[in-house]
Amino acid sequence: MFTYIRSTLKDKAMMRTIFLLAWPTMLEEALQCIVTYADTAQVGVMGANASAAIGLTTTVTWMTFYPMYAAGMSVTSCISMALGAKDARRAKTAAAQAVLLVLVLGLAIMGITLAVSPFLPGWLGGAQEIRKDASVYFAIICAPMLFRAASIIMGAAIRATGNTKTPMLISTLMNVVNIILNFLFISPTRTTMVFGHNFTVWGAGWGVAGAGIASALSLILGGTLMTIAAWRCPELGLSFRRIRYDRDVMGQCVRVGVPIAGERVLFSFGQVIFTAITARLGTVAMAAHSIALTAEQAFYIPGYGMQTAAATLAGYSAGEKNEKHLMQYSSTIMFIATLLMTLLSTALFLFAEPIMSIFTPDRQVVELGGLALRIVAVSEPFFAVLVILEGIFSGLGDTKAPFVFSLISMWGVRLTSTWLCVVVFKLGLGSVWLCMSADNIFRFSMMMVRFLRGKWKKGLHFIQST
Repeated sequence: MFTYIRSTLKDKAMMRTIFLLAWPTMLEEALQCIVTYADTAQVGVMGANASAAIGLTTTVTWMTFYPMYAAGMSVTSCISMALGAKDARRAKTAAAQAVLLVLVLGLAIMGITLAVSPFLPGWLGGAQEIRKDASVYFAIICAPMLFRAASIIMGAAIRATGNTKTPMLISTLMNVVNIILNFLFISPTRTTMVFGHNFTVWGAGWGVAGAGIASALSLILGGTLMTIAAWRCPELGLSFRRIRYDRDVMGQCVRVGVPIAGERVLFSFGQVIFTAITARLGTVAMAAHSIALTAEQAFYIPGYGMQTAAATLAGYSAGEKNEKHLMQYSSTIMFIATLLMTLLSTALFLFAEPIMSIFTPDRQVVELGGLALRIVAVSEPFFAVLVILEGIFSGLGDTKAPFVFSLISMWGVRLTSTWLCVVVFKLGLGSVWLCMSADNIFRFSMMMVRFLRGKWKKGLHFIQST
């Protein structure tokens, strides 16, 4: 691996390719993180109950994203492999299947989530005083699910062509709109001082519901623009006459996507149970937990940003039948992501409580959340490699083994140990985050062993080339 890293670091063309693909996605992740921070900080001012209301359904919201995320990864794999093999017709057919996936997944998930929204907070064991707000927030952000599906899946199709700037620009606009609407919708009309002068700023004062409405409207904008951009992308060749089911290409998408979706959904379902167990610790612990989950997102930006580059370049290299390029790209991206996230995890460990205080003035919540962040900071370098390996395997279409690994780790490590810590031994929030870190390290170990053993090469028929 180190030989591949050294050779790639000296190759200006390969390094340029990596960063041209990675930096727009990292910026996109950063902007999304800013929006999440803005939501959390503005809601956090309203108290622990408001923070807990949003945090209660957060893991379920993530679960709704994962089938769409899986579809996006499968589309990325299909399109990048086709382009690597110089098969423009298959790439365009894959893009048409992406449109069908948007329609099916978007409408289906919207219907299911809206149906369960009145009952979900109770099922999760949320305190009575936060259930109404949690239910309303969940329903609002799930209503525009068709647009969210378009944003994720069509964005993945565009990125598979090597164009990561357009999705980044659309996400930037979407996030700016979200921040502005947060400012207007969450807080009531208030007076603020600017340069010694008082100004009255209008606000709807909708609180938790306002945060949901702001997110929903920005998603509608983002999904619409992403669809238009995909339609205008020549490599995708989208038109209404091309939008028809193709058994072969859709079959490839399904073979790649179903294990990813299964892994993500089961992992997220595990997260729901994980949240329900954590909710037993009380409202303060739940608020600290949800805010800490939000706070740590910024420190995952290099990993998730470079995951897109890893998936695209892995798929393209597989299409070219070039194992050397695959190993060069994969090893180098893992190295860069690990280096960046090690630096960020050090900052997270040292400044955990000041970071928590950005989101809430509650001292109890700050101290408890700070402990959680210091614990997870230790596992972040391992998580960096894990995220990149997930992207590589997805780009190669090798998704069954990661599905099994995730299942074993979530249900065998995280949930079992968390239940023992909280229910049996009556330990606090710190033990919960230790279990999370153990889960990340365990999954990293299994994925790394598989990568180094090279079993994923089977069926790819690589031709060594220089």
